[in-house]
Amino acid sequence: MAILSSAEMFYQAYEPKLQNRFLFQIDGIPAYLVKAADRPKYTNEVVVLEHINKKRKVKGKSDWQDLNVTLYDPVTPSGAQAVMEWVRLSHESVTGRDGYSDFYKKEVRFHTLGPVGDVVEEWVLKGAFVQNASFGTGDWANSAPMEITLTISMDYCVLNY
Repeated sequence: MAILSSAEMFYQAYEPKLQNRFLFQIDGIPAYLVKAADRPKYTNEVVVLEHINKKRKVKGKSDWQDLNVTLYDPVTPSGAQAVMEWVRLSHESVTGRDGYSDFYKKEVRFHTLGPVGDVVEEWVLKGAFVQNASFGTGDWANSAPMEITLTISMDYCVLNY
């Protein structure tokens, strides 16, 4: 029979990370325009090895899932213009030309902040680019701020601390 230590049994004080304390930094888009952003999501493919009437599972390829980011779209600086400058690095609608991945892939940072504004967690998204951009809806019956929704795809993420 295992005996639990007092550290395992009794309450320990801790400071939780709160959802509203974050900065999402994308070069070319002011951080204060970011209203909401997903933290990184990770999955492993499952490979099933069949043998008679049994199955054994092992890890296959790893994948970092796409993230959703919601931006405010003010009159100035225009969030739509900032997003389109990034999008134009991958595809220019007027000329039909695509860009090299060196041009449109960026290093994006998600910082979780502590209660005094200190950075307590840093995720770095490597090779991030805009997979999908939705520039919102106009609605005469609604006075909510205009928003832009981005789906960002990336090669991989690094949790620095």
